[in-house]
Amino acid sequence: MASLPKISELSNSVSGPLSPLARSLSILFEHSSVLVNRLEPELAESLAPLSSYSELIDTALTALRSWSRSLQSEFISGHPRIGETQNLSNLSAIEQGDAKSGASPTPPEVLARLAHLNACYEARYPGLRYITFVNGRSRQAIAEEMEDRLDFEHSLSRDIPPVSSVRAVEVNSPEWDVELQRALGDIGLIAKSRLTSLGVE
Repeated sequence: MASLPKISELSNSVSGPLSPLARSLSILFEHSSVLVNRLEPELAESLAPLSSYSELIDTALTALRSWSRSLQSEFISGHPRIGETQNLSNLSAIEQGDAKSGASPTPPEVLARLAHLNACYEARYPGLRYITFVNGRSRQAIAEEMEDRLDFEHSLSRDIPPVSSVRAVEVNSPEWDVELQRALGDIGLIAKSRLTSLGVE
């Protein structure tokens, strides 16, 4: 598992995609082009000496909330979809359950349902990706949470309701924005949970 640099290294390094700050942000928030090209340089330019990684997360979230909605949605898309099993970071794999010691693999029907729910969610909220703080819950529990948010009946169907029947919410509308801000909040919770997993503050 990746380890975080010493907190003192973050405010004393040269900005860049391989800097200690960029590496730390990628571990805590998941690597993405907008993180490397926008968030890291922005923070590096004004970052004061930090007392903790929790402070870094709060500083990053404050910066993210000042961005345009399109940049915010691009940022959250750096997180993997719920139920993905390929190309996950070590921390994402642990958080999603299958990498936990003694955990039973997620049944294929639950993974298929999650794939369908992700497609429905992204049809409902164009440009967004469903993000939630898993916090040890099973993928089955997350599927039910997604169904509740979409106002669907609980099911293990791969295709009900059809994605084509999902009503799209207008981008940047109040309903869309509420969901975007909820996702950003959960990304902060995920990042702070990762500190616990890594044994740092």
